[in-house]
Amino acid sequence: MPCNADVIIIGGGLAGLVAGIHLSQKKFRVILVEKQAYPHHKVCGEYVSNEVLPYLEQLGVSVDELGPSRINRFQLSTVSGKSVESKLPLGGFGVSRYRLDDFLYQKALLSGVRVLQTQAEAVQFEDNQFTVTTSGNETYTANLVIGAYGKRSLLDKQLNRAFMHQASPWLGVKAHYRADIPNDQVSLHNFEGGYCGLSQVEEGIVNACYLAHYSSFKQYKNVAEFQERVLRKNPFLNRFFASATPLFDKPLVISQLSFAKKQPVENHVLMSGDTAGLIHPLCGNGMAMAIHSAKILAELIEMHYQPHSFDWVTIDRATLEKQYTLAWTHEFNKRLTAGRALQYVLQSPFATSLVMKGVQLTPGILPLIIKQTHGNPLVAA
Repeated sequence: MPCNADVIIIGGGLAGLVAGIHLSQKKFRVILVEKQAYPHHKVCGEYVSNEVLPYLEQLGVSVDELGPSRINRFQLSTVSGKSVESKLPLGGFGVSRYRLDDFLYQKALLSGVRVLQTQAEAVQFEDNQFTVTTSGNETYTANLVIGAYGKRSLLDKQLNRAFMHQASPWLGVKAHYRADIPNDQVSLHNFEGGYCGLSQVEEGIVNACYLAHYSSFKQYKNVAEFQERVLRKNPFLNRFFASATPLFDKPLVISQLSFAKKQPVENHVLMSGDTAGLIHPLCGNGMAMAIHSAKILAELIEMHYQPHSFDWVTIDRATLEKQYTLAWTHEFNKRLTAGRALQYVLQSPFATSLVMKGVQLTPGILPLIIKQTHGNPLVAA
């Protein structure tokens, strides 16, 4: 039976859009399924490491057109207000998902990606072919499916992914503000039960995004009270929220964030971005990881198969899946492990105090820690 596409991508965030642009430019027939209309906001730190810039430029994506902030400094503070600062080894840029995702969406359309504005309800793999059913009960077939639908989805439950059986106590909150903060700095501020990142995106807008443990949050009525009673105990956050002007009617909230280990391939679906593994936001590198994982996957697909002429009789599907799993593990396991370790440290006031003292005594330690969650500049294979 002829397929509607060579590749169906479920999810139109960074990983899905970048993979779609890459593959479509290489003449693959790509269908991308995204449930939300562009542009839209997402809960995200909105800081991107410069490691992805060479690859984006090779795809014809120039982030300069978005007017991003240029970030080269990092600040960390404790609940009590002790702080340390450091240069960022590679530096990065700040840009909202509202603007970046829409920009990539337009690039994807120009590259030939067919975008379906609908929800993927089911994915079936049978007779060496995928069938994706959407909310309108329409079906589309392809030889490959990429899962790039984000941190958590009903598709994860359908695929019986292991992390869905574990309760997750984390929630994320994000909003934009007008505020006076350094435009070249990303900062991370501890509070009881979590931490909040502050950085500028385009047009001087400040993104405030924080991760909170539900046990800390649940005793308060709402986000506003939690910010007032908990976040503002940190002097840096107190000064920020005292003077900042909100640009959203209300903050965006996402719950049940899972940092448990995920498999890069599930029932032959190739997972990318947060769908394959979610790094702790304190590392500030989730957006770069999503773009990098899309690059790895797209290049492996390009290496193994020719568009429009997949020969599944002579080419073993398992080879692609094995190589992608190995490549994902090699590139990201160290980062994810480092992220979990940093998360553990920052949850403990005593451990955080020890780290702060160590960094103050030996300032060169902090850039070395940062490097553990970042990669090298990406170029095409």
